[in-house]
Amino acid sequence: MDSLEQAAKDLDRLEQHLKSLLDQCRTLREENQSLQNRQESLVAERASLVAKNEEARSKVEAMINRLKALEQP
Repeated sequence: MDSLEQAAKDLDRLEQHLKSLLDQCRTLREENQSLQNRQESLVAERASLVAKNEEARSKVEAMINRLKALEQP
């Protein structure tokens, strides 16, 4: 095998390796985007749950205060 054939094989291997790296990069970008979307969804869900929890706590506190007021003569 002469040096030209070896260089061609080396270039083919390099091309295959680059294609593989590009595929991995694309896959990782897609996965990253999916994870970012999921994180945004979870952050929004958490904010909603925190707000609902605060609302429930306020209602319970109001009920307790009303009950205490009923106990006062």
